[in-house]
Amino acid sequence: MKKFKLKTGDTVKVIAGANKGAEGKIVKILTKTDRAIVEGVNMVSKHVKPSAQNPQGGISKFEAPIHISNLMLLENGKVTRVGFRKDGDKKVRYSKKSNEVI
Repeated sequence: MKKFKLKTGDTVKVIAGANKGAEGKIVKILTKTDRAIVEGVNMVSKHVKPSAQNPQGGISKFEAPIHISNLMLLENGKVTRVGFRKDGDKKVRYSKKSNEVI
């Protein structure tokens, strides 16, 4: 299983791509494709055919996955890199900018 420095629930900022500068919370991480779904970022439109659940059909908007390498953790409004260290007998994540445990 792959390990990432970002987790579900982290607030992140997009640092590259069409959505550069956008901020949001990670909703889900897709480990197989190294991507994450971020709230309100990378919105795409999809044409939906009328069905029993959706008799009207139409165009639906939803978040598409964005590569994890294009995301950076936000801490106090500023981006920071994430590191791991031992805190007693526990492994914890910490901010490399402020050296504080996340």
